[in-house]
Amino acid sequence: MSTARSTRRGRIAASVLAATTLVFTGCAGGSPESETPGTDAESTPVTLTVATSQNEQTPNYYCGVELLQERLEEADLGFTVELYPASQLGPDADRFPLVQAGDIDIDLQGASALSSTYEPIGVVDAAYAFDDVEHAFEWIDDGSEDLFTSFQEATGVSIVDGWFFGNRTFTTKDIEVRSPDDLEGVPIRFPNSPAFLANAEALGVTNPVSVAVEELYTALQQGIAVGQENPIVATRSSSYDEILNVAVLNNHNVGIHWILVSDKTYEKMSDEQAALLEETIHEIRSENRDCVDEATEEILDEYRANDAFTVIEQEDIDMEAFISEAEAYFEGYFSGETLEIYQAIRDMAG
Repeated sequence: MSTARSTRRGRIAASVLAATTLVFTGCAGGSPESETPGTDAESTPVTLTVATSQNEQTPNYYCGVELLQERLEEADLGFTVELYPASQLGPDADRFPLVQAGDIDIDLQGASALSSTYEPIGVVDAAYAFDDVEHAFEWIDDGSEDLFTSFQEATGVSIVDGWFFGNRTFTTKDIEVRSPDDLEGVPIRFPNSPAFLANAEALGVTNPVSVAVEELYTALQQGIAVGQENPIVATRSSSYDEILNVAVLNNHNVGIHWILVSDKTYEKMSDEQAALLEETIHEIRSENRDCVDEATEEILDEYRANDAFTVIEQEDIDMEAFISEAEAYFEGYFSGETLEIYQAIRDMAG
């Protein structure tokens, strides 16, 4: 992955190599008291605060931040990791300034939430911007450098990687959706951000309902919204499927939680600690993806076996209409830098 953090990794590797060389030189010269200042021979204890809106029942918790906690603490490099799931430290918009200030060290957030602080990042949440999760990971590794560098320079926060948390799909109460036309006039809940509301329009939703996630269950109970869009694992973990009974596998958005690390956090870590943190985050990505896929299929199999639940499979959906209408919408919606980013993402599609 060629990004701003790659440069930092290069400096980390160089410093470790230099330290190793000096240690061996000292041994060869028989100078027992020579210990190089600034090396990572003994890392200073560091406590990392990790926040996420996801609850403990979601894969990005038990196959994500919980794995991060276990592996960092087991590495014996002085890490203590404190986890705060389920928006315990506030909603996304309230937490991001705390990340910038270094009060939260690591956070998992979607691009649409981040776009309220740095607008161009919202492009990656455009409906059907990515064909699938492989396309998203390819872009993260090979196409994200300029955008992530600009984000870090503007915010003081680095995007280290992205973890998959499922394809966003529609789930509704009794509304079977097979094309954009089926969404006209239907009150579907979308998060209240410009990026997500643009997605609503691009997908044919003419009556989006913007309620806070904390109020969504009640809004569905009361019929204020008769549907919502989320990954299947989030729909289950939040119990929306207690009310909703139709899952539409149109997969309009590859859900990615961006792993954010405050620049203030890098300042308190040694080079060795920083290298381990980034390597561990990256290693978890593929394990997390497998975990999300497995959990999603288990839930869908339950739905398919339930006579009271309907699953609209992708082969029964006019995917061409959804994708082409979304692309046409965003070609006109974006301009300048954001349009260039969007087109570059689409150009990488396989």
